[in-house]
Amino acid sequence: MDDGSRAELKKKILEEIKVQKYLIESFSFTSKPVAPDNAIGRLTRMEAINSQAISEASLNSTRSKLVKLEKALGKVDLPSFGICVRCCNPIPPGRIMLMPENVLCVSCAEKK
Repeated sequence: MDDGSRAELKKKILEEIKVQKYLIESFSFTSKPVAPDNAIGRLTRMEAINSQAISEASLNSTRSKLVKLEKALGKVDLPSFGICVRCCNPIPPGRIMLMPENVLCVSCAEKK
């Protein structure tokens, strides 16, 4: 991976980190416990609880992705970045640009 590609990738990772942090704030607000007497508009308490559970799952997923993105940002300048950790083949540049937090090539990811 050349220096231009690395710089572009760093920029993309930083932008994605901002998005994930914003989503964490949003999901943190919507995943708060539902009060027993709290019905939101026409939603029943059970619907509100289900909505809260979905937000909580999304929050956990977003936090996990943020950690992976921060790790990728720290490793982007290493010579081993972009190499599959399982088979040691290069990860296609398109895959890295779409999902910089991934450490597996397509073949190894499918086997997992």
